[in-house]
Amino acid sequence: MNSGGAFDDDAQFKQYAAEATKQGGLTVDGPTRNQRLGRFTVMCLILNRTIGTGIFVGPTKVLQGTGSVGTSIIFWAVGGLVATCGLLVWLEFGLSVPLTLIPGGGGEKRATCRSGGEKNSMKLEFVFHKPLFLTTCMYGIVFIVLGNLSGNAIAFGSYVMTAAGSLNPSKGAVIGLAIFALSACILLHITSRAGGIAMNNAFAVYKVMLLLTIIILGFIKAGGYDLGGGPNAISNLDPKHSFDTQQYNAASYIDSFLYVLYSYSGYKQPFYVLAEISRPRKTFPITCLITMAIVITLFVLTNISYLCVVSKQQQLETSTDMATLFLIHMFGYGTAQRTMAALIATSIFGNILVMTFTAARVKQEIAKEGILPFPLNFATAKTTVLAPLAAKVRRWLRFAGSEDHLEHSPIAALILHWFSSVFLIAVTSMLPPSQSYAFLVYLWALLYVKIERFSHRDWKNVRNFRVWLDGKHSFPWHALIYFSVCGFLLYAVFVRPSPSSPYSKAATGIDWWVVPTIGQSTWLWGLVWYGGLQLVMKKRREYLVVMRFPLIDRDHGSDDQWIQKSEIVTRQWLAMDPTSDASSIDSASPGVDEGRHVNLHLG
Repeated sequence: MNSGGAFDDDAQFKQYAAEATKQGGLTVDGPTRNQRLGRFTVMCLILNRTIGTGIFVGPTKVLQGTGSVGTSIIFWAVGGLVATCGLLVWLEFGLSVPLTLIPGGGGEKRATCRSGGEKNSMKLEFVFHKPLFLTTCMYGIVFIVLGNLSGNAIAFGSYVMTAAGSLNPSKGAVIGLAIFALSACILLHITSRAGGIAMNNAFAVYKVMLLLTIIILGFIKAGGYDLGGGPNAISNLDPKHSFDTQQYNAASYIDSFLYVLYSYSGYKQPFYVLAEISRPRKTFPITCLITMAIVITLFVLTNISYLCVVSKQQQLETSTDMATLFLIHMFGYGTAQRTMAALIATSIFGNILVMTFTAARVKQEIAKEGILPFPLNFATAKTTVLAPLAAKVRRWLRFAGSEDHLEHSPIAALILHWFSSVFLIAVTSMLPPSQSYAFLVYLWALLYVKIERFSHRDWKNVRNFRVWLDGKHSFPWHALIYFSVCGFLLYAVFVRPSPSSPYSKAATGIDWWVVPTIGQSTWLWGLVWYGGLQLVMKKRREYLVVMRFPLIDRDHGSDDQWIQKSEIVTRQWLAMDPTSDASSIDSASPGVDEGRHVNLHLG
């Protein structure tokens, strides 16, 4: 049996793929060179995901939580720097593992970029590799359930109803619009991969232009121009009073900073589709870092623009989102609230669109690990509906680079993503729409800071990307900062907020301890699933063996950089040795170790 991707050529891979398919295996082809995602799309994946509800809704909550103009601006700036440290950690892992045997390399291994985010790009099994399947279950089950934007879908429904003139929308209407948004995005990605990517890029450009418009309008207002909304509020920025506050509750500061971090979390999106990116090691790091710098600049300037227009006192006393307040104080009442609601709803829809594209790839990778029912069905990649027509048009127009390989999309994983998203909407449907949104957002924000804690395994000799300040003998400050902040927030969220806090039960409709408790308990979901898998193996007296055989190639002719072209996935049940102790199913066994060894790409 071949191991770890050391196929000599495409013909040998196809021959083995045909044999594996006859035995129930699966072959998943990656995008061709012309179908890979370029720099602009990578930037748009980050921008479209990051510029969502956070920058429109969050500034009011952050200011109410801190009670201080200066502190809120600092939070947005520092939060961006912490997120950048997280991005550096992701780059270091994502470009360094997993390791795969190279063709004709005499057993030599090279890092090969993979999609899947934490699952593959940060390679949880590389760090936490025993017991078998445990890490996969503990991450995979949580992501299957919570890896979606149900909270944003609910917010989309609320803002659409507001734009339509309904200030107190019914739960039924909001939920119906939320499911519509999720369904529309799923259908788009099933219909056309290229169309989904083009729409993502268009939404990213739209969002950047929207923030630039807010920034320019705010500075125009600060200059003394009255466009109908009354005088400016530049007194907010007076250094003598900008740090004045009446909020002394630690929990409010912690939750505010957590909200800021959540708003920056979109930098992870390209890692979910890393195997589909063109020349990842040559162009990916600088593209991500430049985009992150753009996001931080836009977010800080947008907050300053808000503060140039809306007074601190008005922000402290309102339940309206900051963007709507901004428009009202720019142009006066009338259609301002409905206009901004429509703009925000459009922005949220773009958010759902990009998350649908990337999260489905992660769920496809989780399915490849064999821990789900009918895993190879969910791991498949099928030709998109419009791909044959698009290929005919390209050939008719004689486009350069036209090829016979049609674009694929993880259609079954997209359907799984739809079901998990609708499930979360259903289980929170008893809450008012705004409270459902708060619950889902806070829950995912907590998981975001919880799940990314790692140890090192001979990392200096394995990593394929080195942060500039992290030399051979220097200290990895980016990792220290990122994990220290995440570790602190992981437990600090249990501090009880004051009754006047925007994060109290009076504001969210949820007891202060509910979300942290659920967040801390999520690892139990995967642990229970893992225990069930162990019971099944013991009952059957068979080992579950999952093997993954990637076909890799040089990245644009590079001598030492490799990318994955295709992959064979097999899943088998192998009988235990009748003399073995069924209670020690994770003990060393050639069948399990060999299969899982390949599954880890010799990591």
